[in-house]
Amino acid sequence: MDQALSQIVERIRAAAADATPLCIRGGGTKDFYGEALQGSILDTTALAGITSYEPSELVVTVRAGTPLAELEAALAEKGQCLPFEPPHFGSNGTVGGMVAAGLSGPARASVGAVRDYVLGATLVNGRAEVLSFGGQVMKNVAGYDVSRVLAGSLGTLGVIAEVSLKVLPVAPAEATLEFACSQADALRLLNEWGGRPLPLNASCWFEYAGAGVLYLRLRGAVAAVEAACTHLGGERKDNARAAADWQALRDQQLSWFGIADGPDALWRLSVPQTAPALAIDGNAPLIEWHGGQRWYKAPPDRAARIREIAHAAGGHATLFRAPASNISRFDAMSAPIARIHRALMHEFDPHRIFNRGRLFADE
Repeated sequence: MDQALSQIVERIRAAAADATPLCIRGGGTKDFYGEALQGSILDTTALAGITSYEPSELVVTVRAGTPLAELEAALAEKGQCLPFEPPHFGSNGTVGGMVAAGLSGPARASVGAVRDYVLGATLVNGRAEVLSFGGQVMKNVAGYDVSRVLAGSLGTLGVIAEVSLKVLPVAPAEATLEFACSQADALRLLNEWGGRPLPLNASCWFEYAGAGVLYLRLRGAVAAVEAACTHLGGERKDNARAAADWQALRDQQLSWFGIADGPDALWRLSVPQTAPALAIDGNAPLIEWHGGQRWYKAPPDRAARIREIAHAAGGHATLFRAPASNISRFDAMSAPIARIHRALMHEFDPHRIFNRGRLFADE
């Protein structure tokens, strides 16, 4: 065990002894996400570096404090990538934070989520034990796949020390098409295209200057992308400019996301892709994931109505970014699911020292 990991283990052991809560933090770029931040900071950035990378095997093992940008640069040198496009939300985002938050970018609906690419992990639990789960191949899973449970756990199960991730080659070809259309037409087109053998990768619809516009990104073999462009029509965008726009969407840097100093919060609705247009306070959303992820701007006190609409559509709503309020950020879990979450948290962290109140507001 190296010095950085040893120091973290000793810090956890001391915290467990006197039930001192710890707030696990890498780059801090996702501090806004979740119910609350409690406890003294446990910095993971010393756990840095790529420990193993086998491009021919499409797998990389990396320590949790490694900057996400550093990992992506190393993959790019070999013509590979993290296909789920994890949001950075700043220059200091880390690999551990990427897994703990479990957030995915524009391509999520086509390629899968963070958890689908986690092959294995090393974790320090609330008893200061260093545990390893999974491995470096897809066929190693037998029984409960703990390494993937870490994705989206928000640090409530322990300190992620290291993860092994599946990576993929960068697609040979890419194109972005623009279509002028209403929200209803965009949803209809996306569902229609989704039933065809097209190299769909990402989509985004929103209103700009009062008019609806749909952006569709295609990725795949050169012949498949060119044929799709010819078949679908629309206005083809410059790849370099489009890439910058998709990155801005990934990190919520588009002007549409601006809510600073206003009464509105940013709501994320996860619904079936086939759900119709949803009316929330008369505001037009920004729609991603071929209709499956819809962003709305509305005050936090509209929570009950917004969640009612999301539930009626077969989904749920998250208060993603908001000024301080007593509104729960996450939609209520069903009683059985909540029991499972709490039982896992108790098993991994019996003294409840890790990120207390981050997942459940009543802690």
